[in-house]
Amino acid sequence: MASLNVGNLGEYLREQRRTAQLSLRQLADAAGVSNPYLSQIERGLRKPSAEVLQQVAKALRISAETLYVRAGILDEREREELETRAVILADPSINERQKNVLLQIYDSFRRENGFDVAPDTGAEFHGVADAESRIDADAESGADADGAGPDARGPRTAGGSDADPPAN
Repeated sequence: MASLNVGNLGEYLREQRRTAQLSLRQLADAAGVSNPYLSQIERGLRKPSAEVLQQVAKALRISAETLYVRAGILDEREREELETRAVILADPSINERQKNVLLQIYDSFRRENGFDVAPDTGAEFHGVADAESRIDADAESGADADGAGPDARGPRTAGGSDADPPAN
């Protein structure tokens, strides 16, 4: 059987499996694929589907996108864009509206630099100036990051904190 052109996917998988100190059988079991099939993937004899790569990546605790690139399923630039989006969406320190605005700014910069952008998120967006004007409008209206007014968190002291004013 001739080796398929799947880049260095098989070698990379073998290296990752050994780094994780897993036998071929252990990884096959964890990924839900047969031992012979995984062996053929590692030797470059089989080209796995995206679903199988995702299962293997999960079992190895590595990025599925990295395996997609190595298998020729995903372009390197697409992987970087997906990872950037995933990091933004996973950030617990910003709310959903902020994530949406940040992704819109990111798309605007990509368009400006001549790259395709992900499908529209549903919000009309006209670049950084639009995002800044939205944020400024929220600030002028007294809305906080969630769009709630100043009364949503109670009164503020003269110093701007949410603490109760000192009793007289």
